[in-house]
Amino acid sequence: MNTAQSHTPDSVAIQPRNRQHDLAEALKRDWMKNDVFATAWFNAMSITFPLGEQFFINSVRHYRERISDPKLQADMRHFFSQEAVHLREHNRYNELLCAQRGYDLEQLEAPLRRRMAWVKKNVPAREQLAGTVAVEHLTAVLAEKALGDHGLFADADPAMVALWQWHAVEEMEHKAVAFDVYRAIGGTEKMRRAAMRRSTVLLAWDILHGVRHILKKDGKLWSPKVWFSGVRFLFGRQGFLRGTLASYRAFFREDFHPWQQDTSDLITQWELQQQ
Repeated sequence: MNTAQSHTPDSVAIQPRNRQHDLAEALKRDWMKNDVFATAWFNAMSITFPLGEQFFINSVRHYRERISDPKLQADMRHFFSQEAVHLREHNRYNELLCAQRGYDLEQLEAPLRRRMAWVKKNVPAREQLAGTVAVEHLTAVLAEKALGDHGLFADADPAMVALWQWHAVEEMEHKAVAFDVYRAIGGTEKMRRAAMRRSTVLLAWDILHGVRHILKKDGKLWSPKVWFSGVRFLFGRQGFLRGTLASYRAFFREDFHPWQQDTSDLITQWELQQQ
């Protein structure tokens, strides 16, 4: 009888990399191609990560004793390690960003912090894990875009590119861990799909909350030029979200597994570039 619960390919190693990034100079300016909106978008994404990463760790760790497969147990440990370093590095990122550009980190994090506290108190653990599964897929889809689209970070600050691509690689490596735990503890397809619908709306809301705060502080909230560039950055021919719909929609298939989209070549290519 096959008792395997981990379905991450054996060829993919979930490797904790204790990397540190010097971002101080880059964060003083619009580091993403000198584009106000694109920089604000990525900075707003970073704002969501520390609270989000801690939530992911907690929701998966809750079921640690229910997992019998040694490989999935190891996957979980490496997942915790990777997410902990992401949390640390994005905390540093966010604190530096706000200190240097006058943004209010407490105000930026407040809506997400309140919602996380409510979820922890009112939502069953299995549904919390379903939310983690959904957001982990969203981040994996964006990670594939970040590594697969070679034009995305062209002319962006190299220090920032290094951070975002490192984060993207590790998101792809561990993209199935929460999913495999959820499946192992008997999570339902209905709950998983519902979690994705909620998570898509909430993540977009959280990022746009951050973008609004950043642009307002920069005095550019009502600039038509900035918002036009934002639409182009997200949905234009070379837009950040272009080409991601098929991977996103795959999540709703009944037979879905994250590694049906094999992104191991992107991981290998990145590792070769680090040598």
